[in-house]
Amino acid sequence: MIREITDNDFDGLMRLYTELHDNPFPERSERVMTLWEHILSDKDHHIIVAEVDGTIAASCVCVIIPNLTRGQRPYAFVENVVTSAAFRRRGLATACLNYAKKLARNENCYKIMLLTGSKEPGVHSFYESAGYNSSDKTAFIQWL
Repeated sequence: MIREITDNDFDGLMRLYTELHDNPFPERSERVMTLWEHILSDKDHHIIVAEVDGTIAASCVCVIIPNLTRGQRPYAFVENVVTSAAFRRRGLATACLNYAKKLARNENCYKIMLLTGSKEPGVHSFYESAGYNSSDKTAFIQWL
């Protein structure tokens, strides 16, 4: 099932995120839970998950960003695309990305974009097969 997160999904999402950049499982501190509630209440911040037999198996984030150019049409940014190793090659991440694209279209976005830190050709092929290209824009990152 592809859906957006609910309040009850914190632990499942955090377990999945431990497979993304070797993130540790966060403590349920006041700061972390305040951030969780902020994300849940933000109408422009969407965390999309693929659930398999009660387990969050894949996810991506899609943020709709208001914009004053392009006829004041917003754009969408996708981040944190991850599939648990046990669930890869089942089309779950593609389904999450398709859900994000549907959200972006429903919000009248003029584009949807993502960045990847992966240098693996297979990852790049995956994003290309999902409809993304790496030739229209050049990304520059400044880590803070």
